[in-house]
Amino acid sequence: MNQVPWYQQLKEKRLEYGVSQNKLAVHIGISRQYISEIETGKVTPSDSLQVALFDILEQFNPDAPLEILFDYVRIRFLMTNPKPVIEDILKLKMEYMLHEDYAFYSYMEQYVFGDIVVMVSPDEDKGCLLELKGKGCRQFENFLLAQQRTWFDFFMEVFRVGGVFKRIDLAINDKTSVLDIPFLTNKCRNEECISVFRSFKSYRSGELVQSEDKPDMGNTLYIGSLKSDVYFCAYEKDYEQYVKHGTSLEDTDVKNRFEIRLKNDRAYHAVVDLMMYEDAGRTAFSIINRYIRFVDKDEEKRRSSWKMNKEWQRFLDLGVNRKISLTTKPEPYTFDKTLRWLAHQVAPTWKLATKIDELNQTSVIKDMLEQTELSKRHQKILMQQTIPLGKVIQPQSDNE
Repeated sequence: MNQVPWYQQLKEKRLEYGVSQNKLAVHIGISRQYISEIETGKVTPSDSLQVALFDILEQFNPDAPLEILFDYVRIRFLMTNPKPVIEDILKLKMEYMLHEDYAFYSYMEQYVFGDIVVMVSPDEDKGCLLELKGKGCRQFENFLLAQQRTWFDFFMEVFRVGGVFKRIDLAINDKTSVLDIPFLTNKCRNEECISVFRSFKSYRSGELVQSEDKPDMGNTLYIGSLKSDVYFCAYEKDYEQYVKHGTSLEDTDVKNRFEIRLKNDRAYHAVVDLMMYEDAGRTAFSIINRYIRFVDKDEEKRRSSWKMNKEWQRFLDLGVNRKISLTTKPEPYTFDKTLRWLAHQVAPTWKLATKIDELNQTSVIKDMLEQTELSKRHQKILMQQTIPLGKVIQPQSDNE
């Protein structure tokens, strides 16, 4: 069976995605005639141009090159008793929460299930604080799925009891490298970012000793003050996953991430907009359009009249021209982080001690395990790791 030539695959993919030769030519920066000659096999472009053609086409993939999800949720409840928050709003059973006699943000104690945290204060002005970081959002989505609820159902409960939105992060995942973080950073440096914000910060990270199988840099761009009630953070998500877990750049589903970080009233209004329209793309990109736009410098015109950069326009079009529903990525609470720590920090010494036991015909390690008792905290974590999901959630009432 003959393999389909690459240029024929290019044409088939272009037609599948509904992209004209002219549109592809404009985005790649070559003539439409040249595209036509490539697709008929009359000319053979360089390897780098072949790769670029497929990369550009992938940005038109109708299977959503962008997705939007919650990456941080912090809500304050004006009650000093955590039970209604846990059982009536989160709809989890209090008995399975791990109690810790410390917390953050000057709270006195907290109840924890994995990365789902409810902090408690006797001060009525502080009340209870729910904090869901990235992992916490994914784990809570796992419970929402089991409860047959959505984020919208949960927020309705929050509004019902007068919960106060302290922070909401909306994350736009770029799965096909629509964004170019170093490019946007240079735009900021060249004053080609027109914004109500007055500042930006950029960071690059890398390894002192580089090798062919390791990338040299990861780029992060902050637009706006981190102390303000709204600012943006864009970074190379694939590099972050490489640093955290050793995942190769090619195997990472999300290439870049653009985060909209909102506090207080800004967070509240974003959630209201989401609840009203149920269109995450509308909510996210209306915020972006309000605060920033990247342009191309034109010395003959006023800065306010500079033309929108086509790469940035492409990003906006993907978010505005198609309805993007809120994505959920439910994940169970796992012990993976601790196991990775054991594997890197403890396992080599543990294996050494076991080998010494074998050679000396002793039982130091076995005796150590037998004499070790699990603390109440460890017993609770053991329960959380082994109990069926259905037992943790509150049963549905008849009127739900």
